[in-house]
Amino acid sequence: MTRIDSIVECKGALILGAGVAGLFTALKLSPFPSLVLAGARPGVSGSSAWAQGGIAAAVGKGDTWQAHAADTIAAGAGICDPEIAALVAREAPARIDDLVRFGAPFDRNPDGTLAVGREAAHSAARIVHVKGDRAGAEVTRALADRALADPSIQVLEGFHAVELAMEDGRVTGIFARSFMGAQARLVLFRARAVIFATGGLGALYAVTTNPPESRGEGLGMAARAGAVIADPEFVQFHPTALATGRDPAALATEALRGEGAMLVDETGMRFMPAIHKDAELGPRDVVARAIFSEIANGHKVYLDCREAIGGEFPERFPTVYAACKSAGIDPVRQPIPVAPAAHYHMGGIASDARGRASLDGLWAVGECASTGLHGANRLASNSLLEALVFGARAADDVKAAIAPREGHGTPPAPERFAAPAPPHVLRQAMTRLVGLERDEEGLREALGIIAQVERAGASEPALLNMTACAKLVAAAALARRESRGGHYRKDYPAPDEIGHRTFLTLTQAERIARIDADEVHLRVAQ
Repeated sequence: MTRIDSIVECKGALILGAGVAGLFTALKLSPFPSLVLAGARPGVSGSSAWAQGGIAAAVGKGDTWQAHAADTIAAGAGICDPEIAALVAREAPARIDDLVRFGAPFDRNPDGTLAVGREAAHSAARIVHVKGDRAGAEVTRALADRALADPSIQVLEGFHAVELAMEDGRVTGIFARSFMGAQARLVLFRARAVIFATGGLGALYAVTTNPPESRGEGLGMAARAGAVIADPEFVQFHPTALATGRDPAALATEALRGEGAMLVDETGMRFMPAIHKDAELGPRDVVARAIFSEIANGHKVYLDCREAIGGEFPERFPTVYAACKSAGIDPVRQPIPVAPAAHYHMGGIASDARGRASLDGLWAVGECASTGLHGANRLASNSLLEALVFGARAADDVKAAIAPREGHGTPPAPERFAAPAPPHVLRQAMTRLVGLERDEEGLREALGIIAQVERAGASEPALLNMTACAKLVAAAALARRESRGGHYRKDYPAPDEIGHRTFLTLTQAERIARIDADEVHLRVAQ
C-alpha cells in the first residue's frame, strides 16, 4: 500500500478548485472556515479565467427573470429542469450584486448602471461584461484577491487531487499529490464537507478551448467512488474557436456575433440565414454543426467583424484581439478563421438544488456539476452564473447541515498517485468519435480505445479519473439513440418525442460498453 506522507485535518469545508465556483463558494461560506486546494495560483488558472462572454442576469431595463428562465429552457432542447431554471434566473441579480461587492469591475453605462449586451438565443440584452471580453479573468481575479485576504479561507497551491477518501460509505476527504517525481508526496486532507469545483472535461478532446487542467478528473473521481452522473453525453462545442492550429484553441467570444459579426465562407457569403431564423445568433449546437458542415464540405469559415466592430476591436475585445494578432491576424481588417472546438460540458456530477451529490459528504458546483439548468445545450453566459448560484446555495447548505464529526479510521490510499496528461490517442478518439457528430460504430470504437488506455494506466488513479469521465460520455452517447442539443447522432438524427435526462453510474457505463444499450435502462422522465 502507498504510504500516506501526511494527514491534514480541515476545520470546516474542503474545496477542490480555485476558479469562480470554488472561490465564490469559499467567500459565501465565510466566516465558516474553508480550505481551498488549487493546482496553481488562484485567479490565473482554469476555465473561469478564460471565460469571455460574461454573466447572464435580468438586470437591464424591462427584462425579467421569467424571460431569462424561458430562454434557458428553450435553448436546453426539452430537458432543462424548469424549477432549476427559474431558481437560477430569479437569484441571478443577487449574485451579480455579490460580485460587485467583491470588487468585480463590470462595464457601466454613462449613468452608472450596469451595461448589458445580448448573446445568442437570449431574447433581451442581459449579459454583464468586463472590458468586452474579460469577464472571466477579471471576476476570477477579484474573487481571488478577496479570498486570499479573508482569514477564514486558507488556500494551498500545487496540489493535484487523485482520489476521494471514503469511510463507511461517506466522503471524508481527498487524497492529493504535491510536487513531482522523487519529491512527490501523498497527503490525505480530511474534512467535514468536500465541495468539488473542478471544472469541465474539454482537454480530453484534441481540439478544445479549455486549459490543460480541464480533464474531467473531478467527475471521474466522483464516479469511481460511486456517484451518480447526469447527462454526460451533452458536450457543447463552441462554434468560433480560432482555427490557427494552436492547442488549446483561442476563443472568439459569442459577444462578437452579438454585436453583429457575421459568419462567411471563403467567398464572403453568409450561410447561417438559410439554416436558422436567428442566423449567427442561433443556438450554439446549430451554429457549431453548420460550421462543421461547411468545413467538412471543403469550405473555410470566417468570422467577419470588420463592419460590425472594425477599429473599436482592440479596446472592446482586447483578449480576442491579442489572440488574433499573435496568430498573425488583424481582425480590424481581416476576417477571423474559425472552427468548432470542445468548450463546455452540460453534464456532470448529479447535484440537487443545494449542490449535494449522491454521495454523503460531497457537494458539486460549477461545470463539474449537473443541476438540470443547461439541459442539452447551455444558453450563452449561463455557466458562470450557475457556478455563482449553486456556490452560494452549497455554502448555505454546508453551514446549516454538516455534522461536527471527524473520520476515525484511515481510508485505503491509492496504489500510485502520479498525474499523467491524457494520452494523445484518447484525445484524438474523443474528437474524432465522440465529437460534434456521433454514430454507433464510432462510439463503440471510442469505448474500445478508452478501455485500452484504461488497461495501460490501471495503476494511475489520475488517468483512471480521465478514462472514467471519457467512458461515461461515450457510453451515455451510445445509449441515447436520438439527436438533441449538443448530442447529435448521424444514425438517429431526429429527437425523441419526449425528452429525458440521463442518470447513470460508472458501473452502468461499463455495462453499456460491454452490451447493447437497449439492455440498460437509463431513461428518467422529467
